[in-house]
Amino acid sequence: MWDFVVVGAGPAGSRFARTAAERGRSVLVLEKGEVGRPLACSGHVSLDLWEFVPERYHDELFQNAIHGARFHLGGPGSREYPFYTDDPISNAVDRVRLDEVLAEVAGEAGADVREGHTVTSVAERYDRVVVEAKGPDGVERFEARMVVGADGPRSRVRSELGLPEPEEFLHGVLGFDFEPDHQDFVDVHLTVPRFFAWRIPRGDAGVEYGLAVAPGDDAPGRFEELCEGYGVEMDERCSGLIPIGPPDRVTGDRSLLVGDAAAQTKPFTGGGILYGMRAADIAAREVDPNDPASLARYEEGWRAELARDQWLGTVVRAGYSFPEPVQRAGMRLFSGKIAVHMDRPTTLFSPAQLRALLE
Repeated sequence: MWDFVVVGAGPAGSRFARTAAERGRSVLVLEKGEVGRPLACSGHVSLDLWEFVPERYHDELFQNAIHGARFHLGGPGSREYPFYTDDPISNAVDRVRLDEVLAEVAGEAGADVREGHTVTSVAERYDRVVVEAKGPDGVERFEARMVVGADGPRSRVRSELGLPEPEEFLHGVLGFDFEPDHQDFVDVHLTVPRFFAWRIPRGDAGVEYGLAVAPGDDAPGRFEELCEGYGVEMDERCSGLIPIGPPDRVTGDRSLLVGDAAAQTKPFTGGGILYGMRAADIAAREVDPNDPASLARYEEGWRAELARDQWLGTVVRAGYSFPEPVQRAGMRLFSGKIAVHMDRPTTLFSPAQLRALLE
């Protein structure tokens, strides 16, 4: 019997698997397809990412250094409100390869990572969980002391065990133009209801364009407008759901959710790579597969780590829907040099940010 069966080999699942394996746990990871595919997430991340990736992979993953963002209240060509730092604030990375690397490192730590295994059922028993998956050799049955749902916004683990859903889902669309672009600013357009559209230069890898809207809105149509505004045609595109707002509970009797399955995302950007991996570390540290009561420590721990930034991120996101005159006044007041961490909106009130505003 395994200590943990992890469903999903995205950043959060692979990080949990690696950390748990390093702590001596037996870990099986089931990924329904190929690790990293299909792509459904942006590759724009804070510099904190490199704390989770062995140094030997840094050059391979790095695509471009970003120093700031140009905010627009209109579409391409509209007035820019720059927010910037002297040093890089974030990086663009090879998003597919990132997933592959994190899974490889989990395997090196001792986790058994298996691609091509689609989970079809999950059941909790009093002393174990039973997971069935369809693999290359047919349906297989796995038993473990606990199951970890790291299987994304539409988590099969969450639905099978009746755990509550995130508060909201957005529909995100990404597209890629492979013309090299080494600019060091991203562009953010507050032209999409309750969210935004973006353009991210990725160095020699080209440019990422994207946006997110509420389900039922015309995401493809709005994306076409964005591309037409920039005068580009997409060589490749993909889409996916973005969970916003974690549910009240992300644990069951012998189960836990991490990453997008638990809506451990930034409400103001939709990104969740770093939040998910930070939560995964807490889970691997606090959860004892032989003691279901230890799940409470994970619930408490990850919320203590992320709750303030998630709450303030919700406040920041509300500003995307302010009347344009209010947005314009805010842009004029706050644009310029900043000292804000892109994953931690609480740094909006840091001494460094206050000094930057006064310079």
